[in-house]
Order: sequence, then C-alpha cells, then structure tokens
Amino acid sequence: MENEDVVVQEITKNMKEKIGKYWGDPHKMNKMIFISYVLDPRHMFHSLSFALAAMFEETKGVKIQEEVKTYMKTLFSEYIKMNGDSYPSSPSSTSSSCPSSLSPTSSPSLCSSSSSFSKFMLDLKRHKSGGCIDLKTELDKYLGEDVEGEKDKFDVLGWWKLNSPRFPTLADMARDVLAIPISSVAYESAFSTGGCILDPFWSSLTPRLVQALVCIQDWLRNESTTPVKIEKNLDNLEQLELEMVNTGKESCIVDI
Repeated sequence: MENEDVVVQEITKNMKEKIGKYWGDPHKMNKMIFISYVLDPRHMFHSLSFALAAMFEETKGVKIQEEVKTYMKTLFSEYIKMNGDSYPSSPSSTSSSCPSSLSPTSSPSLCSSSSSFSKFMLDLKRHKSGGCIDLKTELDKYLGEDVEGEKDKFDVLGWWKLNSPRFPTLADMARDVLAIPISSVAYESAFSTGGCILDPFWSSLTPRLVQALVCIQDWLRNESTTPVKIEKNLDNLEQLELEMVNTGKESCIVDI
C-alpha cells in the first residue's frame, strides 16, 4: 500500500479489505473455517492449536480454540438430534428397569433374570474400562485418535466414507461441512458475467436468450484468447430467436 504506483496501491487496498472480511477479527470469523480443518484427520486440533498460536499469539489463540471446540460440540449435538440419536445414557438408567422388549405380562422371574444379565454386562463393561462406564461420544473418540500421516493426494472425503461405520454422525457432518465453498468468488464472478450481458440497455432480453448468451460467450472464450464482443451480434441473435419462436423451435436457441 506504500508503493509509489497508484494502481498498485488501489489494488492492494482492495485486497486488504477482502482479507479483512474473512480474517480481520478472529472472534467474528466464521468458525466453520476451523471446523473443516478439524475434520481433516491429518490435522484435527493438533495442527489447529499450533496455527492459531502462530497467527494470533498464544493467549488469543487458546481462547479461539476453546470457542471452536464449543462451536463444534454444539454443531455435533444438532446432527445428533437430526439423526434421532442420543448421547450414551448414564449407568443408573441402564440397569434400573426391565427391558422394554418384555411384555407387561412377563413373569417377575423372567424380568429379574433379564435385569441380572443386564447388570452383569454393565459390571463387565465397567471392569473392562477400569471401573467406570465409557460415555465418550463419536466426537470425543475422533478427537482422541492419532492424526493421519501426511500423504500425497490424501482423499479426506474418502477417509470419512471408509470410517463412516465408526463415526456415522460425524461422517454426515463432514460431508456437509467439507462441501461448503471457502470463498464466494466463484458466485460473484458468475453474476458479474451475467451483468455484463444484461445491462440497462438490454434489459428486455428474455431469460432464455440471456442463458444462451452467457453459455456462448463462455464457450467462445475458452476456444480463443481474443476477447469476444457478443454484443455486436445481438441483433442477429434476436432475429434468430424470433424466427425460432415463429417456427416453434425456441428450444434450439439453448442447444446452440
């Protein structure tokens, strides 16, 4: 921005404003950017904590990391609700009553026998886990695993597809989060292209003709490095469209 060239100054100013939109205030940033990073099994919170400390200093980085953890747990709980699942139940609720699969007319001895077996399995599970019941969620188990090693052409979505039986809810969440575009540039570019064709002077163009113009211009630009000024041929295109309408072949415009 301190360059002597005025053009460079203006370009840099616009770039800085764009960067500030995404990375200006870390506490106002969309936490989904960090969630997608955590859902990469090569990084998780191991790499995120290091990156945040490097970008925003140690104290502020730790605070942002805690915010991301809270946000991720909230998001995970929403997916739990959507899937109709629930968190692991407490030990008291697991062995307190007769299983629902038994009918009300079941004999007390059968219910007692089933309850005893449930208690036995609960005690066995407690024994295996060192005296306490494992109440870890999918998210806790995923974050507790070791990170994957760096590999060339690592397929993150492929990893989640392969591990979906272990983390079904997290796999659904990863599928949605990792499909979010990181920037709105592609959409802005598309609308900019449409704006160059549908200006105030040509606002009477039909939607089908606008679609045809956008497609043709895009195809021609890919075939030639010379800018194509499609506006010069608008009269011919309008005449062609009129002829197609009169002959009942309007759909051919789009096919061109």
